[in-house]
Amino acid sequence: MNFTEWFLFFLVIQLIHFAGTWKLYQRAGRKSWEAAIPVYNAIVLAGIIKRPKWWVILLFFPIVNQLMFPVFWIETARSFGFNQRKDTILVVLTLGLYLFYINYTTDAPYKKDRDLKPRTSLGEWVSAIAFAIIAATMVHTYFMQPYVIPSSSLEKTLLVGDYLFVSKFHYGARAPMTTVAAPMIHDTIPLTKKKSYLFSDNYEERETSLLNKLQLPYMRVPGFQKIKRNEIVVFNQPADTLLDMNDFRPDRNYYKPIDKKTNLVKRCVGIPGDSLEIRDGYVFINGKQTVLPDRAKPQYNFRVKAPGFNPNDFYTVYNTREDVRAFQNGDFYVTLTDKEAEMLRKHSKVTSVTKFLTPKGDSDPSVFPHVPSLGWNVDNFGPIYIPKKGATVKLDAYSMPFYKRVISEYEGNQLDIIGDNYFINGKKADSYTFKQDYYWMMGDNRQNSIDARMWGYVPFNHVVGKPVLIWFSRDANTGKIRWDRMFTTVGGDGEPVSYLRYVLIALVLYLVYSFFLKGKLRKSKQ
Repeated sequence: MNFTEWFLFFLVIQLIHFAGTWKLYQRAGRKSWEAAIPVYNAIVLAGIIKRPKWWVILLFFPIVNQLMFPVFWIETARSFGFNQRKDTILVVLTLGLYLFYINYTTDAPYKKDRDLKPRTSLGEWVSAIAFAIIAATMVHTYFMQPYVIPSSSLEKTLLVGDYLFVSKFHYGARAPMTTVAAPMIHDTIPLTKKKSYLFSDNYEERETSLLNKLQLPYMRVPGFQKIKRNEIVVFNQPADTLLDMNDFRPDRNYYKPIDKKTNLVKRCVGIPGDSLEIRDGYVFINGKQTVLPDRAKPQYNFRVKAPGFNPNDFYTVYNTREDVRAFQNGDFYVTLTDKEAEMLRKHSKVTSVTKFLTPKGDSDPSVFPHVPSLGWNVDNFGPIYIPKKGATVKLDAYSMPFYKRVISEYEGNQLDIIGDNYFINGKKADSYTFKQDYYWMMGDNRQNSIDARMWGYVPFNHVVGKPVLIWFSRDANTGKIRWDRMFTTVGGDGEPVSYLRYVLIALVLYLVYSFFLKGKLRKSKQ
């Protein structure tokens, strides 16, 4: 729904609230008209149910409000004496409409001095768990999200099995667009293949489905920094609405809302307005070879002739990744940094180290924008312009493959191509002005990463956040904990330093304070 539709929906909800509670407001000593004034009615209701008025703020945060509305319904029913287990179940199952029954068919008086504490230990547990989930959902959705590295695309900087904290507030927290979803779960419910949200995945029905009408427009809290070139970024994969993400054809057979697309983490090598080119595997921005941070370790595939080596030697001696594969006649296929390759060349048992590069002009049809005549591949690519908000580009037969998906998919326009003519929202067009910024995301494991070279630009509305801390790390193959990586920062200069010891010291001090000093203070007051 657009903002107008959501506003009308909001007014309908207010009318339903007024119709179902105006008598209850009167019984609580308030005026019936107070139940009809948006926002103010919630503040008054918070006073009626004897709960903090700041709770009202939580009603306006998507996903969090799914948890808060039932709390308000339950507390309202209990404020008029309907505090049995069946009442709680009925008010939740009827989505609050049980209040109509209390409002019109009963004369239940307002319980002004009701006890706010749960009547049973089970009730205390349920109450504590409910608000723990609400608090965690708030933090997870708008401030900091845990994330695990699933692939080796940023190997040597971020390893498979690293658990990250991803900041939502650096670039600005994005409000959830999918309003009906399980809290703190991304796209699939664990241990099942069921979606964690209500949404029609039929591409043709994406605009007309009643379920999809509940989608919120894109909104974002202002951030305090912009995405910088070569920063590591977590984002939703734009190609996650394709028939096959490894095929990248424009055909569709399902549709996913932006905030439920697959989360990926890559390095942002190009920012809005840049001209990007890849020459023999190296990235050039605006004609100059990019200078990566010292923690970045770009890697390439090499063929190593070393008859005296075995695959394990590469990992134990040169700290390379484990995906070493042996060729015939003592040759090996290894993923290395340029520095590691130079080390190998000096080894007495190594006769040659050759980087695998696809020559310039050899076309790879899987590479964006999927135009074979360009002769582009993962090692020799571009130059390509990265769209910037407000910039205008000419539309013609050459440029359309680059911007077709931007115009129609990412910016929500109706694009029709009739012969050599282009129509945007029914009007003939020979140029287009971008509505948002775009970025170019790539993995450091340059020849073993499915990234922007395959599916193109990443819109800013797909950006999730900035990884800031590795809080836990476990080797995916051996299961061993990598203690030296725990509580290390993702960004910064120099080798990562673990702050685990300081975290443990702070934890011990807190426990000492909680169990001993607090206890002594309580005894001294008695």
